[in-house]
Amino acid sequence: MSELIEVPRGLNNVIAAETAVGDVDGEAGRYHYRGYSAVDLARERTFEDVWHLLVIGELPDAPQRAAFADRIAAAQADPRLADLVADIAARSDQPLAVLRAVWSVAASVRRSPALFDLDEDGRVDEAIAFAAIAPLAIAPAPAVAERGVVADYLRRVTGVEPDDTHVRALSAYLVAAMDHGFNASTFTARVIASTGADMASCLSGALGALSGPLHGGAPARALESLDLAGDDPEAWIAGELAAGRRLMGFGHAVYRTADPRSELLREVALGLGGPRVERALAFQAVAERLLAARRPDRPLHANVEFSAAVVMEQCGIPPEMFTPTFALARTVGWTAHVLEQARDPKIIRPSARYVGTPFRG
Repeated sequence: MSELIEVPRGLNNVIAAETAVGDVDGEAGRYHYRGYSAVDLARERTFEDVWHLLVIGELPDAPQRAAFADRIAAAQADPRLADLVADIAARSDQPLAVLRAVWSVAASVRRSPALFDLDEDGRVDEAIAFAAIAPLAIAPAPAVAERGVVADYLRRVTGVEPDDTHVRALSAYLVAAMDHGFNASTFTARVIASTGADMASCLSGALGALSGPLHGGAPARALESLDLAGDDPEAWIAGELAAGRRLMGFGHAVYRTADPRSELLREVALGLGGPRVERALAFQAVAERLLAARRPDRPLHANVEFSAAVVMEQCGIPPEMFTPTFALARTVGWTAHVLEQARDPKIIRPSARYVGTPFRG
């Protein structure tokens, strides 16, 4: 038997693969997509531009931007899609469940081959098509694509035509959330991709991982904390910490500094303004002070979930749509990682250390 290598719980700090999609530097408090600061991209570029960067590999020029928009529109205009989404959505009011079902059935309708059987161009077509389906499935409504994916999605969720300020704010969040290292959902997508499975299977598995409250389910819970704290956040937060309960929306497994995504979205929230934002920032200040006093060796800062909840709420997105909106962003990153993993013929197959009853003979 070959010698096994012990690894830490949760695979913390274990390098499981090589990637050119992006990188997270937890010590420096920064992250990037293909060498470009993700925060700068969120401030300066559109959702579609960064989607192009992650999946195609470069930021688009004007002709490439138009061609990419046409590919997205063509995927969304598939005549089989509208009836499929409407039928599944009529049977469930859970957006993530609808998205999983739509992806699975769409793969059958499209007769999507295994990634193993496709060339690079065919895999990219699948990546764009299944990511383009996501906003339609999450928020079923007639499409109005003239203003782009983000404006169309926000209109779908809120039922009103969004103003440019809210579109820019949500776009900043979605771009900032597209990719973030080998998180649980991204790693899940890559494991499935390593088997040569079809794109829908990779994305559905990733979505299942994202649905967990310790991963994509945190924004709504962070906002709930803000409500529960009422007018005395110091007393409420102190009580939670004294009881040993986790303060949702604070701390991160990678960053040892402030989460750069949170810092970006704090700026976005301040730009939106209003009493709710002021209350959230006051809550954040109290929480970080009490957490620092409790763990001076490792201060815990607000993470992206806390700031994202505030921004999404100000854009008119209800709490039950926070995680689906996160999924919309992360789908782009998943497809980029699936494409990368599909180029590697080696299946991901780790070992486990058995700790049960010894062999009985």
